[in-house]
Amino acid sequence: MKFDTPATANPIDRQRVVGQPLARIDGPLKTTGSAHYAYEWHAEAPDAAYGYVVGAPVAKGNILSIDTHAAAQAPGVLGIVTGATAGKLNKAERNTATLLAKNKIEHYHQAVALVVAETFEQARAAAQLVKVNCQAETGAYDLEAAQPEVTTSPEGEPDKTLGDVDAALHSAAFTLDATYTTPDQSHMAMEPHASMALWQDDHLTVWTSNQMINWCHTDLAHTLDMPMEKVRVLSPYVGGGFGSKLFLRSDALLAALGARAVGRAVKVMVPRPMIPNNTTHRPATRQRIRLATDAHGHLTAIAHESWSGNLPGGTPETAVQQTELLYAAANRLTGLRLAELDLPEGNAMRAPGEAPGLMALEIAMDEMAAIAGIDPVEFRIINDTQVDPLHPERFFSRRQLVQCLRTGASKFGWAERCAQPGQRREGRWLVGMGVAAGFRNNLLAPSAARVQLDAQGTITVETDMTDIGTGSYTIIAQTAAEMMGVPIEQVSVRLGDSAFPVSAGSGGQWGANTSTAGVYAACVRLREKVAAQLGLDAESAEFADGHIHASGQRLPLTAAGPLMAEETMEFGDLDKTFQQSTFAGHFVEVAVDSATGEVRVRRMLAVCAAGRILNPKTARSQVIGAMTMGLGAALMEKLAVDTRLGYFVNHDMAGYEVPVHADVPEQEVIFLDDTDPVSSPMKAKGVGELGLCGVGAALVNAVYNATGIRVRDYPVTLDKLLAALPDQP
Repeated sequence: MKFDTPATANPIDRQRVVGQPLARIDGPLKTTGSAHYAYEWHAEAPDAAYGYVVGAPVAKGNILSIDTHAAAQAPGVLGIVTGATAGKLNKAERNTATLLAKNKIEHYHQAVALVVAETFEQARAAAQLVKVNCQAETGAYDLEAAQPEVTTSPEGEPDKTLGDVDAALHSAAFTLDATYTTPDQSHMAMEPHASMALWQDDHLTVWTSNQMINWCHTDLAHTLDMPMEKVRVLSPYVGGGFGSKLFLRSDALLAALGARAVGRAVKVMVPRPMIPNNTTHRPATRQRIRLATDAHGHLTAIAHESWSGNLPGGTPETAVQQTELLYAAANRLTGLRLAELDLPEGNAMRAPGEAPGLMALEIAMDEMAAIAGIDPVEFRIINDTQVDPLHPERFFSRRQLVQCLRTGASKFGWAERCAQPGQRREGRWLVGMGVAAGFRNNLLAPSAARVQLDAQGTITVETDMTDIGTGSYTIIAQTAAEMMGVPIEQVSVRLGDSAFPVSAGSGGQWGANTSTAGVYAACVRLREKVAAQLGLDAESAEFADGHIHASGQRLPLTAAGPLMAEETMEFGDLDKTFQQSTFAGHFVEVAVDSATGEVRVRRMLAVCAAGRILNPKTARSQVIGAMTMGLGAALMEKLAVDTRLGYFVNHDMAGYEVPVHADVPEQEVIFLDDTDPVSSPMKAKGVGELGLCGVGAALVNAVYNATGIRVRDYPVTLDKLLAALPDQP
């Protein structure tokens, strides 16, 4: 089925099930421990052995030899896999570095061997006996040092320009030229990267924690140089990923290699202290933003350049993409700069691009509002645009940024904010409010599903879509129930299996809209088959209460007998006519200790316009989780780089701080009615990443309002506030 014209009225619009705040149908399984994660398929492999990863001891160099003799003699050891013994391995295009080093070390903690033993403890103990003899090389590990050398755009990422930015800056009434930095960050998902592999003859089954089953399936088969039909990947439950599990990672590959080497099922879990360096992370950025306005505060120029680093062959952090679309200005420049660094791979982390980009842009907008003497909310509103500024013939399909900001300002009590910073005190606490716009593009990709009607009237949905804690099981069940006219309790959903039809997967905020659109398409086909089986007209038929109503007849679905339908939703070129994006207004109130600089977040509000909300309960959960992540990014999260040895020093949850319950304040989420017929038949978009975009800047802007101190380097730690705090009264 192809979606190439805006949606008209369809069964989803009834919203008898879709759009209702239903509890997650997988909740009871998770709270009772019945939902099996990648490391927990005990019945399928009761005699599984355990693999422990040996990581590279240097950040860059050549492997001269790996001495495994002592490890092989250790108690319980069944086998050891190295690059030299693994056999032929290809490198998938989605992996910047090889997942198992053979001769060359590309980053610290890159896997160089796997020790397999009867127990996890035995494998871990033996892994310490593996001696990796390598010749270290000098590497580049400091973005700040590399940044002056990086002046050109990376391949395939040319600058986007319009008009003359320099001339506009020269003639402007008010200007800003400032640089902002965001640090390297780690995903820190609750579930570590873990996999279990089992060979049966020449067929491989891998249970893994992965967000994108098809990507993992194709890349694993390619890496092992195997036909895809001989590889099966399963990931029905994922304990968080945030982008770190989008791609094939070392745990899945090593589990497969270890299982082949010892002739048994093998489990591999990447230990928490190894994850930041062994897997991927959000790269640090250095962003220069220049703004110009006329005397009335209308932007006449906006320029945003971002520097980031990655391994050779890697891609930049696309921190300027929201600046291309968020505000009007006749003169524009956006550009990316990429430095080659020998740190671990930089790649997608929740809202890649927009999250760090808005952390800079929305502080700059706040600064510009202050320079022009305009309220920060009103400054954003007067610079709104309803078209793509670079391509004004492309209108936004739906754009309610102004409504988000006005609704949020009213609800949050913005009128009570003191415009002069540092004026509101409550005892020793300085109190302030901040605002930022949120923005995330609506991305689309083909998504397929299979639906079956059995003799008892149960609807079973199968798709390789994953549930990474977002509620995919529930919204997919809601979609099938709405389309087929049955209670949600009568729908069974099966996810995360490469044997199922290929979905768009979980990532980029596209999962909810695309996966349900695929289920919608399959249900349309099933409805047609049911109607044909019963001699009724599918176009005029209504499916409700477990029956099909058409031509004056009311027949039970069970009368159609067992039927199955499979379909793919493919998206046409509506994006050439319409720009599809999601918007938010983020508001934060903070209190800053006037003696110590301690920042306490008091309350947060997100007002979101993100298409039809398929389930307000699970959507709210996604947004408050994203808001919490934004709090962490603003105040504490930073991977500390050892620029001499080239690794992340605080590579565990003892040293890498994330928000805990005591840090999380009162949080409120408002969803605007934003049904978008251009997006899909579901008229939905996505919201899980929008909830993060802009939060960090809103918090930093609140710190400025409270103290008068403008911090441009994340995170906002005490040392960046202490010296400039106002005197005690």
